[in-house]
Amino acid sequence: MVSVDKVSVLFGGFSLLDDISFLITPKDRIGLVGKNGAGKSTLLKLLGDMQEPSLGQISKSKDLTLGYLPQHMIHQDGKTVKEEALTAFDDILKLQHRIEKINAQLSERDDYTSDFYLSLIDSLTELNERFSMLGGNDFEGEVEKCLLGLGFQRSDFTRPTNEFSGGWRMRIELVKILLKKPDLMLLDEPTNHLDIESIQWLEDFLKSYSGAILMVSHDRAFLDNVTQRTIEISLGKIYDYKASYTTYQELRKERRETQLRSYENQQKLIKETEEFIARFRYQATKAVQVQSRIKQLDKLERVSVDLEDNATLRLKFPPAPNSGVLAAEAEQYSIGYGDKMILKDIGFIIERGEKVAFVGKNGEGKTTLVKALMGELQGKGSLKLGHNVKIGYFAQNQAERLDEKLTVFQTIDNVAVGEVRTKIRDILGGFMFGGEDVDKKVSVLSGGERSRLAMIKLLLEPVNLLVLDEPTNHLDMRSKEVLKDAIKAFDGTAIIVSHDRDFLNGLVEKVYEFGGGNLKEHLGGIYEFLERKKLQSLQELEKNKPSLKKDGQKKQAQKKGLTYNERKELNKSLKYAERALEEIEKKIARLEEEVAGMELQLSQPEHIEDVSMFKNYQLKQHELEEAMAYWEKQHEELEALNQQIESDE
Repeated sequence: MVSVDKVSVLFGGFSLLDDISFLITPKDRIGLVGKNGAGKSTLLKLLGDMQEPSLGQISKSKDLTLGYLPQHMIHQDGKTVKEEALTAFDDILKLQHRIEKINAQLSERDDYTSDFYLSLIDSLTELNERFSMLGGNDFEGEVEKCLLGLGFQRSDFTRPTNEFSGGWRMRIELVKILLKKPDLMLLDEPTNHLDIESIQWLEDFLKSYSGAILMVSHDRAFLDNVTQRTIEISLGKIYDYKASYTTYQELRKERRETQLRSYENQQKLIKETEEFIARFRYQATKAVQVQSRIKQLDKLERVSVDLEDNATLRLKFPPAPNSGVLAAEAEQYSIGYGDKMILKDIGFIIERGEKVAFVGKNGEGKTTLVKALMGELQGKGSLKLGHNVKIGYFAQNQAERLDEKLTVFQTIDNVAVGEVRTKIRDILGGFMFGGEDVDKKVSVLSGGERSRLAMIKLLLEPVNLLVLDEPTNHLDMRSKEVLKDAIKAFDGTAIIVSHDRDFLNGLVEKVYEFGGGNLKEHLGGIYEFLERKKLQSLQELEKNKPSLKKDGQKKQAQKKGLTYNERKELNKSLKYAERALEEIEKKIARLEEEVAGMELQLSQPEHIEDVSMFKNYQLKQHELEEAMAYWEKQHEELEALNQQIESDE
């Protein structure tokens, strides 16, 4: 479908992409990953015909249709949300207009047997067939489905697009691409500005999509759920693996370790051979052996080791100044804009040292509450910070607020005071702005580089309450991990507004859910919250159903208690679930042992090129993943059965 052949992109004497080649085939689901500034967005522009390569060629199949979502774009005004989304169906709308025009002509004529009238009928028939083939009978339903899936309300459909923020307008562009259903989607960080529910909807849409997808994303969970192939750009080269991101990381690590072992063994052999040649080169009795060793070295195929970019972000928040036990507290607090209430009568307590997450759909009040904590907005009721609490705030659009005319150095020099000014270059170096990078204009920085630069400002003054609104937007995987570790190590309090499940996992111990003007507290991590949300929604669905169907049998779930026969069947199902869980646990233990044995074999130099063994290893890993998924399902069923028994008692 698409062939990239020996493509290079040069900037002065620097190669951003160096002689790369790969193919994109129909139904590929490719995650394009790499550090900020590695060339990911540039490669998408090349494929989307927005930029030409310096060297090499990109070939596309005839009539290939593309859908390209960039990180930043210029939006057009003058339409409502729905009207803008409907532009995805320009061909259908044109056909619809022609059909309406012919129908109007036919209604005005009475020469039913004339050649012209019959030609109009033929044209109308042909247009109606094309209209139906293109999906003209249900395209408006598709538009509404996509808009609702990506978080818009029906009341938003008639609002002008210029009333929405840049993040929401990017959603409209994403809707248009999804509706066009191109042969190849090129998506540059599509989950930026999406809430968790919209991300999950987009996941489901893309998993069932019939075309090919190449996307840049730093959301590990999203990549793992959607992609089955990973291409990493590192130091101008690409590494292409037929695996999702997490599996790719493991395979890439194993490959490099194997290469290093093979390289070390070969270097040892080369050294011994060269020592033999040097020792016996001038001895006539060893001449034949020496010549043999020389030929052996000439024919030896040298083992190469993949280059690795080891430059990492060094991030550590300053020690938090002492503060009271309470960091922030609200009681019967309400806030809104004009007559519209965003949050009503909410309450919460955040204690010193806690790491909490604010989650929920966009527009439900997360950023509004953050601005209220900052003192930028006023509401009714009690909202206060604790004693001696000092806030460090990273706004959602912090990176966009940077002055594009300044250099990297000037940006920090303008806000640094005291001794910090003598350490600006060291600080910038810790954030991977080394050498000539400090003289770059902000306007040429990638989204991730801008986010890193904006983050530096947060470190210039010691605080004890970090308020981070979407801090991971545009950050690469490695930088996100460093930021996550830095927040974990921070001895103050942190409020994180984020939709990145992988980033929040293991970081927060409390989740505040925003929705319907309310604020609900959930103790535990983000995946515990999501699991509970799923169970709650299922329970809500079941409330209006007279019976519960499980394992092919109907079991009454009445509050008044179960009959003897129902209880007997329930106990039987419980024993079956317990036995099934025990069996699958044994199988998982056996598979884990087999996978570990295969990994040990594959690490040996003699098995480096053993393709069949590697395929068997992948199959065994897949079998283990399926067994784990089945274990989770059985575990959930067992818990549900136990809950039924407990509620009956």
